[in-house]
Amino acid sequence: MEKAGRVLVVDFGASGGKAFLAGMDGDAFCLEEVHRFPNDPIEENGALRWNIPRLFAELREGMARAWADGGFDSVAVDTWGVDFGLLDRTGTLMENPVHYRDGRTRGMIEKSGAYITGERLYEITGIQTMEINTVFQLLSLSGSKALADAGRLLLMPDLFGFLLTGEQGTEYTIATTTQLLDAGTRSWSREVCESLGIPARLFTQIHPPGVRTGTLKRGIRTELGLPAVPVLSVASHDTASAVAAVPATDKDFIFISCGTWSLFGTELNAPVVTAASRGFGLTNEGGFGGTTTFLKNIVGLWLIQECRREWKRQGKDYSFADLEAAARRAAPFACLIDPNAPDFTAPGDLPARVRTFCERTGQSAPREDGEVARCIYDSLALEYRRCARQIASCTGRRYAAVHIVGGGAKDALLCSLTADACGMPVFAGPVEATALGNAAVQMITAGTFADLASARSRIAQSQKIIRYDPAGSESWEPAFSRYEKILKQE
Repeated sequence: MEKAGRVLVVDFGASGGKAFLAGMDGDAFCLEEVHRFPNDPIEENGALRWNIPRLFAELREGMARAWADGGFDSVAVDTWGVDFGLLDRTGTLMENPVHYRDGRTRGMIEKSGAYITGERLYEITGIQTMEINTVFQLLSLSGSKALADAGRLLLMPDLFGFLLTGEQGTEYTIATTTQLLDAGTRSWSREVCESLGIPARLFTQIHPPGVRTGTLKRGIRTELGLPAVPVLSVASHDTASAVAAVPATDKDFIFISCGTWSLFGTELNAPVVTAASRGFGLTNEGGFGGTTTFLKNIVGLWLIQECRREWKRQGKDYSFADLEAAARRAAPFACLIDPNAPDFTAPGDLPARVRTFCERTGQSAPREDGEVARCIYDSLALEYRRCARQIASCTGRRYAAVHIVGGGAKDALLCSLTADACGMPVFAGPVEATALGNAAVQMITAGTFADLASARSRIAQSQKIIRYDPAGSESWEPAFSRYEKILKQE
């Protein structure tokens, strides 16, 4: 890759982070990984938290390695949604942010109903109600000293941006994950905040993706030997960055940003906020260029990841390829789970919880590890089938293909099952869609690309995309009927 015109992407996922140099090598859009690191939560002060000092150290390490590898013209960070850090009145981070999987939000949805109905909350925000959402995390802090002492709330990418530049602000796409934003005005909802007693002083001004938010602070420049590199705010919610990199040529397409979570949706010009979309649990999050990512948050490959961790604790060190192969050997549709059931939210012995769920719903429990994995794969594919129908029903549009981006694009079994379940070809790739989308927005901001369509076209030409064609999707209908009955039991 040429040394000139490069940008640095820092992509924080819920299980690991990566830093990439990105740029053009002739006509090819290229990524070069310079740093990779785990993102493991910690137990601290009675809560599950993100280790911000270590993550910020990894960010600086990524910058140092990238600079040593020839430098970069700008840097931008994207992260997962909903979580936040609280700054005190002096601008100091009060404590490590609490992880969305911490149990503090249990019962908060029910508690919120005493102040604002679920229907009204959705009508204002257009966001799928989930216990992990920022609004319920803040409700859990009601009356706490932490909330009383806080001066500002910064969502995760904005927190890293603040640590880099000293500037405070809120990027639009990440703000939409909070369930505190008015979907119509695209500003913080006074009604939601006042109804739930959330102090308005916590929130900063919202800016769109694709703007310069500052330059590296003097201390960081001195530490790493860097100049005053611009820090950009991209589509900083990792889903929004991933969608920006979907190599679709049709206006209407289905995407699955597939990793720890499966974000299943489509790209629209405006939110869809109806009784039907609320009933289906569909959400309207922000995208680049004022678009809406109309989607459902589905628990994704977390299910396989957590099973693998448990089996490793038992002395069985399976690779992901081992688990995929074992699942292929197992009988299809032998048992099914609801991937989004509360049973599967917390870390721990997930294989045992899969068996318990199956027994509770009148099914034979899987015994072999491959059977557990197959149960998860089949259930995810059936949930994708369900979501595809729901989205088509709400938008009135017909979709001809599914684009799977992110780590799940490497999982050939999941991709082929998705094609079969949805009855549409699946185009798998790029794997590093989030990083590519982050880079694309930086490069649009710099003028390298005229617009997102140009960037997507170049990504499609430069990245490996694998096609999976459906086979026998009709045979999935009996399994789908069983799956829907299981969901109704929960």
